[in-house]
Amino acid sequence: MTASKVETLRWRNNQLEMIDQRVLPAAFKYIAYDSAQSVATGIRDMVVRGAPAIGVAAAYGVALEAIQLSRQRLQDFSTNLTKGIETLAQSRPTAVNLFWALERMKKKWQSIETEMPNTIADELLNEAHAIMNEDIAINRTMGAYGAELLKEGDRVLTHCNAGALATAGHGTALGVFRSAVEAGKNISVIADEPRPFLQGARLTAWEMVQENIPVTLISDNMAGFMMNTGEIDAVVVGTDRVAANGDVANKIGTYMVAVLASRHNIPFYVACPLSTIDMSINDGKAIPIEERPVDEVKGFRDYHWAAEGVSIRNPAFDVTPAELVTGLITEQGVIKSPDKSKLVALFDL
Repeated sequence: MTASKVETLRWRNNQLEMIDQRVLPAAFKYIAYDSAQSVATGIRDMVVRGAPAIGVAAAYGVALEAIQLSRQRLQDFSTNLTKGIETLAQSRPTAVNLFWALERMKKKWQSIETEMPNTIADELLNEAHAIMNEDIAINRTMGAYGAELLKEGDRVLTHCNAGALATAGHGTALGVFRSAVEAGKNISVIADEPRPFLQGARLTAWEMVQENIPVTLISDNMAGFMMNTGEIDAVVVGTDRVAANGDVANKIGTYMVAVLASRHNIPFYVACPLSTIDMSINDGKAIPIEERPVDEVKGFRDYHWAAEGVSIRNPAFDVTPAELVTGLITEQGVIKSPDKSKLVALFDL
């Protein structure tokens, strides 16, 4: 079973099932969800993570809530569905795909709001299915564009996990690697951990191993050494939100990788669907940065290694300035040296 064929999210028996990414690679299991509240909890607790996957999960959360409420009177249905959407919106603040998906679901609802609740529920479920299918198609298109940027024999560093597990399928950054291999290029992947949640070690390495794509795991503080010794040819990462000027928010530690790549003249690419670009935010300073529980830094799971009583910070993301980004890989092509004028043109604003 290859990771690209694993369904990160799937619809079964009128429920959303999501791979529990907290226990990979030691165990592989799905958890079922049947309401907005339960999906919001799954997002917040990192059962599912990665901006595109969070967006798809949120869309299904809206549909599930509509199904749950479909026997209520229209007025009560509307009131309670609004509450469900608000609950989903509060699950994680940085990933803009969450809010993009909720807004799309709200627009669909508004277009049919006078219909009977059961009809609305059916249409919202169809919209969630469409969002998931579109995400997979977009990832494959991005992958093809990104694959053209990689040369035969390239050793490519990626940070965190932006693979099939972070999307509805194929992946953003890892989708570029999959597409390059499908195109016949011999590349290898260098996956850093990253601390503190170890998505690279647990998820990216697992995905690449499943597909027999050569992968080497390193700790976060080894990237500079490997760049300096000429062992990294390119960097490709994903993102949770891109500001209108091209600043990029991604998993904490991405900024350090970008600075190192610039110092060593190594191209730094960011794979992102258009839904991850937030034209309402002028620059990265306005992107909300999620602070996660301190226990994630104190240790891992039930084992703690930090001294009791120490103060701990756990920002989950950082912002990489646009001037450090060689290009954004989107479904509309590669935007080299992104800036506001290029992104405005991309959206034809």
